[in-house]
Amino acid sequence: MNAAAPVPPPAHAPVTTPFARAHASRTGAPTLRECAAALASGAATSVSLVEDALARIAAHRAAGGSAYVGEVDAGAALQAAAASDALRASGPVPSPLAGLPVSVKDLFDVQGHVTGAGARVMADQPPAAADAPAVARLRAAGAVLLGRTNMSEFAFSGLGLNPHHGTPAHPADAARITGGSTSGGAATVALGLAAATLGTDTGGSIRIPAAFCGLTGFKPTARRVPLAGAYPLSRSLDSAGPIARSVDCCAILDAVLSGETLDTRAAPLAGLRLGVTGDYVMDDVEPAVASAFERALDRLSAAGARIVRFGFPELHRLPQINAAGGLVAAEAWQLHRARLADPALEAQYDPRVAQRIRRGAQISAADYIDLLDARARLQACARERLRDLDAWLMPTVAVRAPLLADVQDDTARFIATNGLVLRNTTVLNFLDGCALSIPCQAPGDLPVGLSVGGLHGADERIFQVGRAVEACLWGA
Repeated sequence: MNAAAPVPPPAHAPVTTPFARAHASRTGAPTLRECAAALASGAATSVSLVEDALARIAAHRAAGGSAYVGEVDAGAALQAAAASDALRASGPVPSPLAGLPVSVKDLFDVQGHVTGAGARVMADQPPAAADAPAVARLRAAGAVLLGRTNMSEFAFSGLGLNPHHGTPAHPADAARITGGSTSGGAATVALGLAAATLGTDTGGSIRIPAAFCGLTGFKPTARRVPLAGAYPLSRSLDSAGPIARSVDCCAILDAVLSGETLDTRAAPLAGLRLGVTGDYVMDDVEPAVASAFERALDRLSAAGARIVRFGFPELHRLPQINAAGGLVAAEAWQLHRARLADPALEAQYDPRVAQRIRRGAQISAADYIDLLDARARLQACARERLRDLDAWLMPTVAVRAPLLADVQDDTARFIATNGLVLRNTTVLNFLDGCALSIPCQAPGDLPVGLSVGGLHGADERIFQVGRAVEACLWGA
């Protein structure tokens, strides 16, 4: 695998606030609001931002980088950027995203492009006749779409490996993975190949790569962002949301994607009840991750937050509940069974993905209903356990970004590592919750993510708490 070429941070969009300076030291680029301010002041134009991103993409691809798949239509992007600049010159723009370059995961329909879902077997599908609603909302907000991003095939892995298009390299260590399934999307943001990206999260596919790459990712309550025109993995668990550089960036994107106006102002940190459980989500956590997590808790406590240690032993039932593959395998099998019955088509699948999908063939209708019932029981239990908490904190992922060599050719290690990487994030998908992943590791170290989560419909409160946590950790 070839490493992505290192690229200097962009010179546009001056970084002025303490938080923005801290963020720039981690990500090498300004936040969306900083970029929007530069456009509003005339310090930058949309054309200049898009030209900068296109130059970085060209350098990335020339060095063998695989963050994007297929064509990046530079002409269309520059035309859209010029139109955005003209609109800005004549009056108000539709949103803070106006004129900013964004990328889109390869499982969303983009008019005129094949929705590949990271899979070779999809290559002969006709181009999409229309944008997916989430993509259409980005366009209506004035975002400039650059291209489609690499991903785990059919979004069915937390590691981000792709044997068809190459595996995106970690932005800080090319020997490591970015995490998945929104692997290329995270790489585009971390490397300055886009200002933000649209991803999906069925078991952690937004939050895992955000945590590994030192970015911020938001998994909304499922169905807040429309999933029409997005190739499904699990109808029960899929959700769509952003990866960007800050909680504020994710809030800007969430307002566009969901069509909802939330009050995302920071909650006062003093007195917030932030829950932490040692049950299940702290098992086998890498020491460096545990240390970063505890340091974050210490800072939050010193700033006045109440760290509430609580028991949640029922979480230990999850491996048994999902032992046969869970809702994902059952629902993915229903979708893919016809293709996998054809040897010629099956041969085009990533064998690791096909193996996981095939587990669903053994799940009967009665087993599936048992899964739904078990999910409902655990959701009721979670409502009781979290009833008096403002948010639930845990390490986003139990380990830092693994080495590619450790998971690429060893099937047993791939399965074990994938399970551990997905473990914490899948909890909130199973509970139908929402969560932010916020960086909590000091610059210079491999990133670690802090999950700020809540249950169904708690999106507004999670943004409020997430802003407060982020400000505390990064010195706003």
